[in-house]
Amino acid sequence: MAENNNLKRLYWACLFFIALSGFAQMPIFKRYYIADIPGLGWLAKFYITHIIHYLSAIVLIALVFYLLTDFFIRKVSLSHITKTGYIKLGSLFGLIVSGGLMAYKNLPGVYFNHALISILDLTHLGLCMLLLFTGLYSVVKKKSWVEM
Repeated sequence: MAENNNLKRLYWACLFFIALSGFAQMPIFKRYYIADIPGLGWLAKFYITHIIHYLSAIVLIALVFYLLTDFFIRKVSLSHITKTGYIKLGSLFGLIVSGGLMAYKNLPGVYFNHALISILDLTHLGLCMLLLFTGLYSVVKKKSWVEM
């Protein structure tokens, strides 16, 4: 049970830092003077938030693969996953794919046209919002990923 609580804390910490650093790259924190609050100036520094975003993404992807491996080793039936669980899984999968494509486009010599970049940005942001709102709904309504 303690391992489960630690994984939940790690998951929520990952979501917090990945969302915070993702929104900081837009750059809404500088525009709305949030970065002017003492101690929050780092939110306006693109490369710092960029590194935090990538590190948080690495931890989140590792956590997803760890939990998927654990899920299949325990041979839990897919019928035990709740509707909110499927929404979270789908949005996490979409975030990993869209985020991977966005990281790939940043490599030297890789070119994506502007329309594809806009679609990737909006898809990534939309999936992020879906995951955050589904997580909030799950906390408020005490919904789990799986039926017990």
